Amino acid sequence: MARVPLVAGNWKMHGSRASIAALLDVLVENNPSGCAVCVPFPYLGQVAERLRGSPIAWGAQNVSEHVQGAYTGEVSAAMLAEFGCRYVIVGHSERRQLYGETDAQSAAKFAAVKAAGMTPILCVGETLGKTEEVVGRQLEKVLEKNSVEKSVLAYEPVWAIGTGRNATPEQAQAVHAFLRSKVPADTPILYGGSVKPQNAAAIFAMPDVDGGLIGGASLVAKDFLDIVKAAGT
Repeated sequence: MARVPLVAGNWKMHGSRASIAALLDVLVENNPSGCAVCVPFPYLGQVAERLRGSPIAWGAQNVSEHVQGAYTGEVSAAMLAEFGCRYVIVGHSERRQLYGETDAQSAAKFAAVKAAGMTPILCVGETLGKTEEVVGRQLEKVLEKNSVEKSVLAYEPVWAIGTGRNATPEQAQAVHAFLRSKVPADTPILYGGSVKPQNAAAIFAMPDVDGGLIGGASLVAKDFLDIVKAAGT
């Protein structure tokens, strides 16, 4: 089965009802396919209502590994599924670094997303320069108890997130090829890390790069649409 390109926007902790309405209006008007937006929990209802019937998918940026219970402030996979989420980001570097999320927690969240019928976007990435050792360990923890079929990987060199720096297309390709050797051939692998309209085409032209996980540029409608176009979705 051929890999399907995907460009997923990660809005992180940005947005208001007004700014999101304006952004979604432009996206819906242009009606791009092969893309998704992963939004803060409070805006899932607004996004679901506006995007329903369009080719644009939506999802969340995090999820609890628990099914239900006394976990104040947490959101379960079943709750996200009720909002029509198709994707859920799991193991983002900011969750790992800022909130101490472990490889085991990320793997449990991955399993919870799949059990609820949604598609996890599993993020792996390094800060220490030991790229294959780190991303291999993060992926192997998931593979211990899960199949990555019907899931998405995203490689994020942590030093490139929000810094304006990005891996060269060749650097990205090398890591994506390493990850590709460990997962089914049809698993999409996205690149995340300061992707912009100016560099997207060169990165996406690499044979093992299947699109992007886009941060800041996904908050600007024209930039996001240009990046989706560059992915050839």
